[in-house]
Amino acid sequence: MPNEAMRLKPITVEQLLTGVGKEAGVSPWRTVTQQMIDQFADATDDHQFIHCDPERAASETPFGGTIAHGFLTLSLLSAMTYETIPPLETGDIGINQGFENLKFVAPVKTGSRIRTRFVLAEVKVRPSGWVQAAHDVTIEIEDSKKPALTARWLTLTKIDPETIPSGAT
Repeated sequence: MPNEAMRLKPITVEQLLTGVGKEAGVSPWRTVTQQMIDQFADATDDHQFIHCDPERAASETPFGGTIAHGFLTLSLLSAMTYETIPPLETGDIGINQGFENLKFVAPVKTGSRIRTRFVLAEVKVRPSGWVQAAHDVTIEIEDSKKPALTARWLTLTKIDPETIPSGAT
């Protein structure tokens, strides 16, 4: 996880609500390396040659070399979110709730740079202090017309219920 000192300044629920329907941010570019792919393969026991054998992948696939696991690309959303989306004031925990309409559109070739474009699609503030945010995310591949993936990402953040503005629930 990035250094806490580098964390973005927290925003209020009111500020979050004003962002619905708007682009919330675009993450910095991130290079997907063979080392990242190999470590992910070790963690998931997915050592398919298209990910882990550069010579074979170059000669036996249309990709010209190895490609990242789709789930590796997806999992990088957490880091890219941390770099891009401000946390909520008084938020003490955040939880992934799931994805809707997740599609892997194009492979991420080893050495490619990717970034995520976040559009805040919906916010639901519950009286209990749970805030559900839905972001439409697109992981873009530098110099590619097609993105790596698209999805609607649902997250929950627990905030102090006392900080919920009136009329927000």
